[in-house]
Amino acid sequence: MDLGDLDAFLAVARAKGFRDAARITGASASGLSDAVRRLETRLGVRLLNRTTRSVAPTEAGARLLERLGPALGEVEAALDVVNLFRDRPAGTLKLNVPVIAARLVLPGILPGFLAAYPEIQLEIIAEDSFVDLLASGCDAGIRYDERLEQDMIAVPIGPRVQRFAVGASSDYLARRGTPAHPRDLLDHACLRGRFANRALHSWEFTRDGETVRVEPAGPLIVSLSTAFDLLIATAIAGAGVVTSFEGLLRPHFDSGALVPVLEDWWQSFPGPFLYYPGRRLVPAPLRAFIDYVRAHPG
Repeated sequence: MDLGDLDAFLAVARAKGFRDAARITGASASGLSDAVRRLETRLGVRLLNRTTRSVAPTEAGARLLERLGPALGEVEAALDVVNLFRDRPAGTLKLNVPVIAARLVLPGILPGFLAAYPEIQLEIIAEDSFVDLLASGCDAGIRYDERLEQDMIAVPIGPRVQRFAVGASSDYLARRGTPAHPRDLLDHACLRGRFANRALHSWEFTRDGETVRVEPAGPLIVSLSTAFDLLIATAIAGAGVVTSFEGLLRPHFDSGALVPVLEDWWQSFPGPFLYYPGRRLVPAPLRAFIDYVRAHPG
């Protein structure tokens, strides 16, 4: 039995489609289809029900999927043991991270890690939708604590305290006035973002134990995962008030393009975590990354 064909079936069944599996694995959709067809021919049973819109395992395919995932994981772990006999770990490390972590956390970590482990190839998938690590073919991910899955091992990564900041251009504040309290934002043009799940980002503030949450109106709403730079650029141009991670707005505060607003109300929150499944052996590239992150706290 060709292990490559088994891997192909596993990828397609988990991704629930040939195109999504091809995106995850880097293989072609036609190649995956051929591999699954060969496997079905050898076994003499249909493993996947295919329609123009979806792919789903048959009863036989579901039974095979249930047993095959752990078995192939053990094969990968067995082959990875060879890494222990190398001077430096080698292989591929695939991480699923939110877009904000790719912008604010990883730039301070990756250059040093890649220099220390030149034989490791690192692949970063930056997206804000919450995915199943194993189904997506990733070794580990980065998330904030409220979105961590159960039964995962979590390691702090990056700054341990972050803040949401608020800013506007000096021209805008000269025209509209400077908010003195979060509720004053209800009378301002607020530039807002929408999460991948289509929910609007709420504006929440905290001071001296008091928490205030407002849902301001404004002339612009953008997708936070793909178009946040547009919010900042629009705020710099004087069209309204913007809120985001302090790390994204700080360069514009320092340059004078934006002015901090309601700074004593900015809400702080714990930094993110590197997380990975605790029920399987840790591949050598991931172990090297974990050790590097622990030795180089943000």
